[in-house]
Amino acid sequence: MTEETNLVENDEEPLERDSRETTGITAIIILEVIGKPPEHLTLALEELSEKIGAEKGVKINSKKMNEPVLMKDQKDFYTTFTEIEVEVDDVMTLNLIMFKYMPAHIEVVSPELVTLTNNGWNEIFNELVRKLHGYDEVVRVVQAQNALMQRKMKELGITEKELRGKPKKEAKSSEEKKE
Repeated sequence: MTEETNLVENDEEPLERDSRETTGITAIIILEVIGKPPEHLTLALEELSEKIGAEKGVKINSKKMNEPVLMKDQKDFYTTFTEIEVEVDDVMTLNLIMFKYMPAHIEVVSPELVTLTNNGWNEIFNELVRKLHGYDEVVRVVQAQNALMQRKMKELGITEKELRGKPKKEAKSSEEKKE
């Protein structure tokens, strides 16, 4: 999915919502970023906020941006977060925001009671399963690439110590000293 697409990734029309299901859900989402320089973090959160607000079925009610602060025990790395109050059409839209933007925290503010039919739950669960299968596929590809790379490194005689910055001669001489 490209960043320019809306939350729904396919061309299918969404299922018609059952009138018994809750609509107009207000939630607070917290987006957190870490990095440098601090100005970049603020800009990144602003861009993310704008993208969320541009999503179909999402309205931003308020936004509170915090100033970047230097991370404890980290040189030159900053962290900051923004708290965004959104109103979404339905639970599925909130679910899709969760997967697309990976907020650090989500809190449903209102209504206190959220009603879903079994079709509503099925839609959410199937989206969840689809995303998990996608992530699982990525992990399997990375694992296969890692195994292939390790085999190639072994064939070339490259050790893990060399990759971490220790020259091959130093590694051998320190091993000889142990004996």
